[in-house]
Amino acid sequence: MNLSKIIAVSGLPGLYSLVSTKSNGLIVSDIDSGKSKFCSVREHQFTPMETVAIYTEMDTVAIEDVFRSILKNLDSKPSPNASHTELKSYFEIIIPDYDRDRVFHSDMKKVIKWFNFLYERGLLTDEVESPKDEEE
Repeated sequence: MNLSKIIAVSGLPGLYSLVSTKSNGLIVSDIDSGKSKFCSVREHQFTPMETVAIYTEMDTVAIEDVFRSILKNLDSKPSPNASHTELKSYFEIIIPDYDRDRVFHSDMKKVIKWFNFLYERGLLTDEVESPKDEEE
């Protein structure tokens, strides 16, 4: 699972792939169509997926670990439009110690939507990325 080039852009639906950076914005590519577009820092905020984390009672859990946990519990995954009670009980399964005061309903919906988006496109796998040996 490599989320290093996946970005959420405020004001635009879905997730995008990072193509290039500029001093005044980013060039992102639509994951489905492959079309690139420039997004200005004056109009948008950017959230790299590898920096997203969910609050727990002690610290945080990286979104990559949350996605791995969802992959293990796919059969009970609710839709993003499920009731708050359903989403809460599902988060108790995938992240038992998530912070109930700082993780809101909208956060839960967003995590499920992002997971569905990436999973449907085959971008999520259960294998752990290992750094390559440079000594070879």
